[in-house]
Amino acid sequence: MTEMVYGTLPVRDGEPILPKWWRTIDRWSLTTVLILFGIGLLLGLAASPPLAERNNYPPFYYVSRQAFFGVLAMGAMIVTSIMSPQMVRRLAVLGFLVAFASLAMLPVFGTDFGKGATRWFSLGFASVQPSEFLKPVFVAVAAWLLSAAQDLNGPPGRLWSFLLMIIIVFFLAMQPDFGQASLVLFSWGVMYFVAGAPLKLLVSMAGGVVALGVMAYNTSEHFARRIDGFLTSEVDPTTQIGYATNAIREGGLFGVGVGQGEVKMSLPDAHTDFIIAVAAEEYGLALVMVIILLYTSLVLRSLLRLTKERDPFIRLAGTGLAASIGVQAMINLGVAVRLLPAKGMTLPFISYGGSSVIASGIAVGMLLAFTRKRPQGEIGELLAGRGR
Repeated sequence: MTEMVYGTLPVRDGEPILPKWWRTIDRWSLTTVLILFGIGLLLGLAASPPLAERNNYPPFYYVSRQAFFGVLAMGAMIVTSIMSPQMVRRLAVLGFLVAFASLAMLPVFGTDFGKGATRWFSLGFASVQPSEFLKPVFVAVAAWLLSAAQDLNGPPGRLWSFLLMIIIVFFLAMQPDFGQASLVLFSWGVMYFVAGAPLKLLVSMAGGVVALGVMAYNTSEHFARRIDGFLTSEVDPTTQIGYATNAIREGGLFGVGVGQGEVKMSLPDAHTDFIIAVAAEEYGLALVMVIILLYTSLVLRSLLRLTKERDPFIRLAGTGLAASIGVQAMINLGVAVRLLPAKGMTLPFISYGGSSVIASGIAVGMLLAFTRKRPQGEIGELLAGRGR
């Protein structure tokens, strides 16, 4: 429809798929993701052997598994990034139906692995966390509904996307998984804002989130325990936050040296939720700043390319995905330095976890597909034409 209304620029007929993909892809963002995954493997070599030894596995058991999951993730990312936005949207709808059904079945068939939250399906040889896969496909479906609402005589997409978001957040809160629920809520809120939501509505929604937080604190022991631990003035040095805080402090500017860190011996989640503590202790603030700059570059470059996009669905979906990736990284880093309550959230592409890394690969693949250069002209040209 966009091309019918505004026209397109000439295209190269008969150009092979891979050369066309390489010519139009954001190669800097692609390189950024590959570097982040490489850093994750490097940190996994340091963080996972102590855990493998405690679980009677070979020393590099978790690293080899992460490498296997990473190959799948990179493959999924590249294949998804080659697709057209229309194909991505269609597959996202199908993926959403599967992921949502899986999420709804967790209370019956899921397991908590002794962590107090039923978030996974155990397959014996591996486990699957449906919420990780639900996030990117929900963003695409919500963006589709929000963009459809902008059409003349279009459906009430804003209302439908809002109801869908509420249902998903409810299922996630029941696990409980308030971290993933907050990501879903935030990504939807960003897209709703970009789609032109009234400021009063956003303020009232923020008030509703605060009210729900108070209610969760009074009704969920899991939630209350994490909030109390965050608000206390003293940190128990034998807790995960205590170990992580001490490791970050000990690392200083350039770290204590490769393989010389101690936090991996004490932290049960040193290879997953608190992988940044291993990075800070062994490699210091220098590596942490590199990681932060890589995430910042990925998000800002994607948003910059999306400002030139005409299609409202692509703009909304790309913005939601970029915001979700950036905020997830920010939450993980914020928890490690005790700026945020503990949420049990992975660091994309760096933390160990099959569901996390594969879902992140799909999410970035979708983002790369949406930010590819297309023969549509610049949105500034459209605005200039309307002003004549």
